[in-house]
Amino acid sequence: MDTHAAREQPQHDAIVCGPPIRQLFRDVIADRLRDRMPLKQRCCSTQRRIPPGTTGASSPSSTTRSCTRTPVSPPPPKASAEGLALLAALAVDDRIPARHRFQAVDLLFRAATVAERHLAETWPATPQHADPDSEARGCKAIRLHTPDLLARWPVECPAVRLAVAGLAVVFPTDRTLPALTARLHSFMNQHPQGTDIGDYVRFVLVLTAQDDSQTLAVTEKLTNSYWTGTARGVPTRARALHLLGQMLTKVGAGLTRPRAGQ
Repeated sequence: MDTHAAREQPQHDAIVCGPPIRQLFRDVIADRLRDRMPLKQRCCSTQRRIPPGTTGASSPSSTTRSCTRTPVSPPPPKASAEGLALLAALAVDDRIPARHRFQAVDLLFRAATVAERHLAETWPATPQHADPDSEARGCKAIRLHTPDLLARWPVECPAVRLAVAGLAVVFPTDRTLPALTARLHSFMNQHPQGTDIGDYVRFVLVLTAQDDSQTLAVTEKLTNSYWTGTARGVPTRARALHLLGQMLTKVGAGLTRPRAGQ
């Protein structure tokens, strides 16, 4: 994974010696959530083992589905709170490689914004699979875990910081937005406008200002130039989060691409 997104010293995130990644996921979940998990999930985390000689290659989403027996990618199911807690546990544990921590935070962003992004895509119709109650429960669960992700900013690699920044503007507070603004300026200085990371960071900073007029103007400018647009009647926040999701996907495609030999 390219963890030197801000031209910092690369942080090695490959596990040369150690447990297969899927077993590692389960070990982290068992360590962090043992007292909070139902017995069925604890058994999944502690008793299932990867057969000898296999790599156990996986991702945060597939491992969470394995343990919850429900999909965690949007739209969130009724068991979303449990699945999202598993993702949050993976995202804040240094035993998990940076590439997978990025993917875990990305999935949290997708779940937190699913209602608004799907509204932007289907407007003026109602999203076909909308489930407002479970979506609200999912957002509540993610909001509770977001401070833990933000608290890791000083020790986190640049790539994961970018994903956390996107999640932070979904749940803005008077305390987090000023700190986020200051922290993102280092990315602005390293990545010029017109690059994937540069445009993403600048758009996150626009969202931190919480100025609907500015947000709408920048959203329309970017979608007209580079991205899939949305109907003008869509609420501004929904249009902005739809665009931010596209930009995070593009940023992540470069940042999470495994290096040769990994």
